[in-house]
Amino acid sequence: MKTLHIALSVWWQLTHPSPAEKDERGLSQSTENAILLAGAVTVAVLIVTVITAYVQSRLPS
Repeated sequence: MKTLHIALSVWWQLTHPSPAEKDERGLSQSTENAILLAGAVTVAVLIVTVITAYVQSRLPS
């Protein structure tokens, strides 16, 4: 009978895993998106600034 209980217990735990604890270590999805957007805007502004400076330096005075 003990073997049957152990077998049923193992089967139950394999087929019904306990819910995983919430991982609180990372940033939220919206925060992560905001950081990525800010980085993309920064890169875009930098590229526009460099191109504008290059074109301005090549224009005849």
